Amino acid sequence: MPQHETVRVETTVDTRDGAERLARSVVDHRLAACAQVGGPVTSFYRWEGEVRSDEEWTVVAKTSADRLDDLTAHIVGVHPYDVPEVVAVPVAGGNPSYLAWVRDETAGRTA
Repeated sequence: MPQHETVRVETTVDTRDGAERLARSVVDHRLAACAQVGGPVTSFYRWEGEVRSDEEWTVVAKTSADRLDDLTAHIVGVHPYDVPEVVAVPVAGGNPSYLAWVRDETAGRTA
């Protein structure tokens, strides 16, 4: 698999438990090969005309580029936020064996 066919997808959630549920869900549904939960982090953002800051937990998932639309739809569908962050960054390099594993784990099968 060419390396650029792998993407890292990031989102944030307001609780550790919510982040862990989301991470498990995307892996259970084979939308991501793996997902890490990190945090807490403090996010600063403008929402409804006001600058806010909140503690959040980061979820980073690795998937094949051809699964990105399905992964995005799943995150949006189960996420507790009205407008969840879903940012995909192409992977420019890495361990070829790991990238092949990502492809194999996200090959479109369902749980």
